[in-house]
Amino acid sequence: MGLRARGVGALPNLIRSLRKEAHPKQQSLPSLRRAFSLYDQINLIDNVPDDQLRFQRYTETGFRVNGVDYEGSLLCVGNMLMSWAPTKFSHVTPDSLSMFQIVRPIPEILIIGTGRNIEPVDPELRRFIRSTGMKLEAVDSRNAISTYNILNEEGRIVAAALLPYGAS
Repeated sequence: MGLRARGVGALPNLIRSLRKEAHPKQQSLPSLRRAFSLYDQINLIDNVPDDQLRFQRYTETGFRVNGVDYEGSLLCVGNMLMSWAPTKFSHVTPDSLSMFQIVRPIPEILIIGTGRNIEPVDPELRRFIRSTGMKLEAVDSRNAISTYNILNEEGRIVAAALLPYGAS
């Protein structure tokens, strides 16, 4: 029993000595304070060209785009914004998106903002969107406007069909 107690007491000393060997001299990392403070001065979100759409906020009933509040559903193509008739996801049909049969250049992706919850896309609607040459992303409206902002800022041709966050 005495040998075992002595071995257990030696364990902390062994761990300390191994730590000293593994890290003989502690070196502090260079300060990143200067790098972060310079980075923080660059505000890409507010430096958006005047002719580019930027979603700034969403509400239960609408959206704020470039400082203007809009009520209801919106359809965005590139930097063009218009009111859109559907008030709930079941109203989103090929007819409600028929303008994409004639819009040129064809957006590479259509982001559907489904309101508060992600909804499954009807196979007929999915086929219609594919037939126009666009890819489809259906997400809740909060994530849809974020995705739209990012892709639009990258200069990509993107479209969004957005229901207000409170839509069912």
